[in-house]
Amino acid sequence: MLNIKAFQFNMFGVNTYVVWDPVTLDAAIIDPGMINRSEEAVLDSFVEKEKLNVTQLVNTHMHVDHTFGVPHIRNRYGIELKASPDDTFLGRQAPAQARMFGLDASNVEPVEANVALSDGDHITVGSEEAIVLGVPGHSPGSLVLYFPQSAFVITGDVLFEGSIGRTDLVAGNHQQLIDGIKRKLLSLPDNTKVYPGHGSPTTIGAEKKSNPYLR
Repeated sequence: MLNIKAFQFNMFGVNTYVVWDPVTLDAAIIDPGMINRSEEAVLDSFVEKEKLNVTQLVNTHMHVDHTFGVPHIRNRYGIELKASPDDTFLGRQAPAQARMFGLDASNVEPVEANVALSDGDHITVGSEEAIVLGVPGHSPGSLVLYFPQSAFVITGDVLFEGSIGRTDLVAGNHQQLIDGIKRKLLSLPDNTKVYPGHGSPTTIGAEKKSNPYLR
C-alpha cells in the first residue's frame, strides 16, 4: 500500500500530492502548486524528513494553479514532467493564465511536459503501478491517476466532493466531462478513495450516491 500526503498551496488552494512507497521510498509529486519559496520549503522539508526519492512528476492538467511549482521540482530533483500533450497549449500560456486571474506573472514560467501521458498509460511508484485515465472536459488533457492496489484515485479538477470541474475555461466541455466521469470513474469500486485537486477527499461510492451533477 502506498502512502499519500496532501498539501494545500497558493491562493487557489490547490491540493499537491506526494505519493510514496513506504518500503522503497520512491515518490511521485502530483500537481505542484507551490507559488513562493515558503511553500517550496514546506514540500522540500517533508521530502527530506521522510527520506523520499522523488522519481515522478505528474500534472493532472496544465492550468496555472497546478503548475506554479513545476520549475522548482524539475530543478531540485532533476526529474521530467509527465502530462497530456493535449494541454501543451495551456502550459505554454501559464503567464497569460496568471494575468487572467489578476496575478503578477513576472515570475510565472511557461511549462511544457517532457513525457506525454495518455489514457491507458501506466506510471510506477515504487512497487505499485497507477493507471492513467483520460477524462477531458475541464481541460482537453485532464488526466486521472488510479492506484488500484492502494484503492485510491487522484482526480485533479475532474471530480470533487459533491461537485465536478468547471468547464467555462478555455476548451472546456461540460458534456464531455460528465460522460467521462460516468464512464471512467463511476465504474471504479465504491470504496475507492478520491483525492481531488481542491477540497476534501471523498469516495466513488459517495459521489455515485449524492453528487448532484452526476444524476
